[in-house]
Amino acid sequence: MLVARAHSLLSDMRKAILHLKKSDPVLRAIIERVGPYRMDYSEPTFHSLAEAIIYQQLNGKAAATIFKRFAALAGDPLTAEGILKVTPEQMRSVGLSKQKASYLLDMAERAHRGELDFLCLPGMSDDEVIEHLTQVKGVGVWTAHMFLMFTLRRPDVLPTGDFGIRMAMFKHYLDKNARNGQGTKANKSTAKPRKRKIILPKPEQMEKIAKLWVPYRSIACWYLWRSLDMKTIG
Repeated sequence: MLVARAHSLLSDMRKAILHLKKSDPVLRAIIERVGPYRMDYSEPTFHSLAEAIIYQQLNGKAAATIFKRFAALAGDPLTAEGILKVTPEQMRSVGLSKQKASYLLDMAERAHRGELDFLCLPGMSDDEVIEHLTQVKGVGVWTAHMFLMFTLRRPDVLPTGDFGIRMAMFKHYLDKNARNGQGTKANKSTAKPRKRKIILPKPEQMEKIAKLWVPYRSIACWYLWRSLDMKTIG
């Protein structure tokens, strides 16, 4: 059964990559340079959302340190019951801000009361998941989008509020200097370098660019994120 599921997932991924390559020449070039798709998924649980809250607006190393210290207090995996046993003072002692501590407590209280139900999420539509998760203080649409992509494995999510996706779209689709090779060979040596003006796309513009990627916008976004790490692209 597991072998059959693995083959099915591989087949679906090949279908997605083929669709993206055929529908968008720009993305095709990115895919060929980045290489195989390797998304790291987690399980759609209370623990995953709590971890996402802790990691918000922190660099990876600092967030990992705080998360490890907090899990030592509340338990690993994190649960509503475990968090409710930890005092705000203890949360602050491991490096959590007062604001994030309040977010985690709000999430734990909602889950304890039955208002936040992770078991029902797989059966919900993307919009229903976003509505369900954003009832928690500190969980905005961006966090809900990340949960849809990285835990529920939804294939067609476009996180319009993500800075990396907006920057990658500007770089590959909107930056005329990059697409035109920064001028001709004749004027490159004499012309003074102009300051690059970056105007990130708005949601409506992003939707228009990503229309070609439907129904695999999540996969396309993974490639855009990866493209920002590669100096050979652009």
